[in-house]
Amino acid sequence: MSSFPDPIVAVSQRVERFLKAQRDAASEFGEEAQAFVESGASAATGGKGFRAKFCLAGWRAVATAATSGAPSVPDAVTAASAALEIFHAAALVHDDVIDRSDTRRGRPASHRAWESEHRSKGWAGDGEEFGRSAAILLGDLLVAWSDDLLEEGLAEIDPMGAHRARTEFARMRREVTIGQFLDVAEESAYVAAPVDTHPDRALRVASLKSARYSVQHPLQLGAVLAGADDEQYRVLADFGHPVGLAFQLRDDVLGVFGDSVVTGKPVGDDLREGKRTLLIAYARAALAPGALRVFDELVGDRNLTPQQVSHLQQTIVETGALARVEARITEWATEADRALRGARLGNAAVSELRDLARAATVRAA
Repeated sequence: MSSFPDPIVAVSQRVERFLKAQRDAASEFGEEAQAFVESGASAATGGKGFRAKFCLAGWRAVATAATSGAPSVPDAVTAASAALEIFHAAALVHDDVIDRSDTRRGRPASHRAWESEHRSKGWAGDGEEFGRSAAILLGDLLVAWSDDLLEEGLAEIDPMGAHRARTEFARMRREVTIGQFLDVAEESAYVAAPVDTHPDRALRVASLKSARYSVQHPLQLGAVLAGADDEQYRVLADFGHPVGLAFQLRDDVLGVFGDSVVTGKPVGDDLREGKRTLLIAYARAALAPGALRVFDELVGDRNLTPQQVSHLQQTIVETGALARVEARITEWATEADRALRGARLGNAAVSELRDLARAATVRAA
């Protein structure tokens, strides 16, 4: 394991300081505004902190390349890492609205929490519609907060470094938004696309929505804040993208087979939502027409029973789809590890990157 301390402590403290300032700023706007800000603060805390860890690891990989020491992390890097986590919270809030998910991290999803708040207060109108509107606005607020926090951190660094960091952060935001749309579109568009194109279409979503967003861009954001040259920037992309793909495929497996006690989501949630993942693409490609019709009728049914979920799980295993996805996870993990060999990066930081890759791809939640 790496000798570096857990980076999430400093990032969490940075998030908490920022959130306190937001609570204080909203205190003059009344009870409803304060409750809205508080729900944003709740959404922005917790989670695994993968993006922050990869950002810090990217910074360390470059910052320690020419030294054996462990330099202190500048506030710009801590703030950027914290901004990534707040932006991720925004993505999750919007994702839950899109997917009509009831829970997040074992708690009611934001739109469900606001729906409940509406009803408990005896407010007029439709509680479900209010909850959905509130959550969309809450996600927008979190996006704004992520920008604010990033700018706080960049205020004290050189203009060129700040420009490179803003460019990386902006690219991440654009790509994940497109990826989110493609994920939604695929749930409808798959019927018009040839079956043999489905794996590539699923991987296109995985790349934009997760691989680049969760791993590659956070790594490169940290790297540019450390003054990475073109070669170091490229090596971290060559490492980060396959790790990110393996990370998403592990997420896809957990979305079908994960333990709800560990994941905080109902068993088979991705099946009910109709997610067109690589796992589903591989399963569909192996099914005979009659079995495929039954499979397609079930995937995306919000009212799937536990027995139907179990049937779909068994089908995915029997078609070999699960084994194929597990093999791809292993292949990408190997590709990522190969990218680090001989790289001009800090030795201890390279060990940390390998630890993070394992944590991202071998997990139960």
